[in-house]
Amino acid sequence: MTAIKHALQRDIFTPNDERLLSIVNVCKAGKKKKNCFLCATVTTERPVQVNVVKVKKSDKGDFYKRQTAWTLRDLAVVDSKDANKENPEFDLHFEKVYKWVASSTAEKNAFISCIWKLNQRYLRKKIEFVNVSSQLLEELPKVTEESVPSGENQSVTGGDEESLDEYQELNAREEQDIEIMMDGCEYAISNAEAFAEKLSRELQVLDGANIQSIMASEKQVNILMQLLDEALKEVDEIEHKLSSYEEMLQSVKEQMDHISQSNDLIQLSNTNNMKLLEEIEFLVNYLDLSKGHIKALTDGDLSSSKGIEACTNAAEALLQCMNVALRPGHDELQAVQQQQQQFKDLREQFARRLANHLNNVFVQQGHDQSSTLAQHSAELTLPKHLPFHRDLLRYAKLMEWLKNTDREKYEGLNKNYVDYISRLYEREIKEFFEVAKIKMTGTSKEGKKFGLHGSSGKLTGSTSSLNKLSVQGSGNRRSQSSSLLDMGNMSASDLDVADRTKFDKIFEQVLSELEPLCLAEQDFISKFFKLQQNPALPGSVTADSTDIDGGLLSRQHNLLGDRHSVPSEKEEAGVIRSMMIKVFRCIEPELNNLISLGDKIDSFNSLYMLVKMSHHVWTAENVDPASFLSTTLGNVLVTVKRNFDKCILNQVKQMEEVKISKKSKVGILPFVSGFEEFAELAESIFRNAERRGDLDKAYTKLIRAVYNNVEKVANESQKTPRDVVMMENFHHIFSTLSRLKIACLETERREAKHKYTEHLQSYVIYSLGQPLEKLNHFFEGIEARVAQGIREEEVSYQLAFNKQELRKVIKEYPGKEVKKGLDNLYKKVDKHLCEEENLLQVMWHSMQDEFIRQYKHFEGLIARCYPGSGITMEFTIQDILEYFSSIAQSH
Repeated sequence: MTAIKHALQRDIFTPNDERLLSIVNVCKAGKKKKNCFLCATVTTERPVQVNVVKVKKSDKGDFYKRQTAWTLRDLAVVDSKDANKENPEFDLHFEKVYKWVASSTAEKNAFISCIWKLNQRYLRKKIEFVNVSSQLLEELPKVTEESVPSGENQSVTGGDEESLDEYQELNAREEQDIEIMMDGCEYAISNAEAFAEKLSRELQVLDGANIQSIMASEKQVNILMQLLDEALKEVDEIEHKLSSYEEMLQSVKEQMDHISQSNDLIQLSNTNNMKLLEEIEFLVNYLDLSKGHIKALTDGDLSSSKGIEACTNAAEALLQCMNVALRPGHDELQAVQQQQQQFKDLREQFARRLANHLNNVFVQQGHDQSSTLAQHSAELTLPKHLPFHRDLLRYAKLMEWLKNTDREKYEGLNKNYVDYISRLYEREIKEFFEVAKIKMTGTSKEGKKFGLHGSSGKLTGSTSSLNKLSVQGSGNRRSQSSSLLDMGNMSASDLDVADRTKFDKIFEQVLSELEPLCLAEQDFISKFFKLQQNPALPGSVTADSTDIDGGLLSRQHNLLGDRHSVPSEKEEAGVIRSMMIKVFRCIEPELNNLISLGDKIDSFNSLYMLVKMSHHVWTAENVDPASFLSTTLGNVLVTVKRNFDKCILNQVKQMEEVKISKKSKVGILPFVSGFEEFAELAESIFRNAERRGDLDKAYTKLIRAVYNNVEKVANESQKTPRDVVMMENFHHIFSTLSRLKIACLETERREAKHKYTEHLQSYVIYSLGQPLEKLNHFFEGIEARVAQGIREEEVSYQLAFNKQELRKVIKEYPGKEVKKGLDNLYKKVDKHLCEEENLLQVMWHSMQDEFIRQYKHFEGLIARCYPGSGITMEFTIQDILEYFSSIAQSH
């Protein structure tokens, strides 16, 4: 490879003033291998131009020739194919992509490295090197003797490379000086040797001048040395004086040290005195309780407002003194220990006095409140505890103090309050519910019929007679609970509505009285006992899991040492719920008893109770979903919902057990009209109710039962045709649903309309076969022959259907006979239909339309089967219209 480089440099690049820097033996990828060389060259003239030259061996001889050249500025991408593995292939992207395969990977890497260096040195152009190792690109330029042929022009050696790196252009001043010098020596260009000799002589002259100048400056140097010697002597004298001054100051320093030590001792003494005074002031200021506070704690009046305020201030001051954070060593002082013991004695004495006083207040207030029960016994109202709460709330701050200082007495007061107040509320609430029950049933004597005061007699309530509706035997017996069968009698229904409205008002009054009572008591307990209220979250303490006697409140809390953790907000909310459960333990049983009574009086009262109870539960949950009121009303709501479901199931069961009379026409079934009144009642009750979904489910169950039992009764009917029973009852249901517009029953409404229309048409077709029976049979025979394949115009040739037979049948139905038959049909339809639904005229009009349709059908058969015979019916369509009209008017 070295010989090739020398040959290429000599034969190709030196004549063109170029230097060969790198060479690689390559052939084109994917073709028949024809070797050539890629050369990286630079020009020797400035500005330097870098080229990539392709050199190929001539086919005619052993010499090389220049084939293609590209400037480095045209090179865009160098792709080495793989940076991690040895791969001799590489691509050069000029105006197009040239793919090459090097004879070795080392030659390829050397060539790519040279390209990168030339780019960095001369062009600074952003050539993209793809899949090239970073180490290869980071190598410094290395130019060895092998870079150029030996014995050739020294311009291609490494030394010349370095000289190019060190070359600097002349600045403007240097260029000007050279021009002046060359102007003075014009022959320098023509005679370089003479010019060089002249420059040499001038240089010798300058050197001699420099030597003479140095020799002339020797005298000045000697003078400078003398001055330096004199300066050194002055420095020695100054050092000697400084030493003597230092000895004099040493004695002064010792004296000042003694003075400084004395000052430090005095300062330390003053600091200690100030700290001692500060400690004494701290103890006096924070551990001193005034005589007025001590007197208030020992003998203060806990009955008057002023006395309570004085005791509250004294208790807070005592708590501050006991809560003072003592500094290290204070508790070792005897005076501090005595003062702390005095505070403890005062705390225990006042806590005991406060607890005794509050217990007496609880007992006294309980007696005073009991004396007012008689005033409310006749009214459906609960006594107000606001004055009692207002009096006790004066002690709220003292209760907070007691909670923080003496947990045992605080828990004792808590328990005593719950015991006293729960007994008081139990008496008041039971009396309140007794009044509500009496008002619901009218009198106390009537109340015994409904199970009040332990009576076990059967309920005979507000339901209507079944005898008038011909269901379940005779007599005026009244059922125990309302049903859809009982809602047909208007007088009884009006009475039931009045009773239900009265019950609804009483039940709403009961809930309206209980709700503020519970909320007021819960708010008082929270404020008086200083307990935090918050909605219970998942995982929080519930009322069932909290025990006042031995649970959260049993934690001792001593602020002067033995401190236990303070209950969290969730735990305190649980304490409030637990106290409320004990205080109002009789509310839920009494509500359940009242609900049971209302259900016994009238099972439809469950509708009113479901709506009212749902509303109050929704209101309570918006205030506090985990409160006692919300939980209790939610439990009672479950019972009401269960009674409501039971009421619906009872209605369905009674529909399934209904029996009809065999001697009278059926008409509108009692449970159909009963469903209408039930829906009207339910829609009025559930208007804007929160639990509309429960009613929609009940509607679905009831309407399915009504449909099934209407069909069952229609199949069993002997007096009234099945189609009439179905038509009348489904028409009534369709009218009811269309009027009430119940969204969840829209599908059932359309079904009722379909069934009504279907059975109306069926009855009309069945009935119209009666007046023209022979004519119908005759034409049915004609249609049968046509269906068998006989042509219509050939039917008249059949013996049984010839023209004479047709005339004979037509003569049997003159207009007078037709009218008589229609009149009999009208009377029969009138007997089948009931008066309540008023469908006779609708039915008669449908029969008229069907009769005219059949008439036209018969006329058409005559025209097609007996053409040109001139045979027609003995009455016309106009006659039919007059018959139907006169019959309807006559009846």
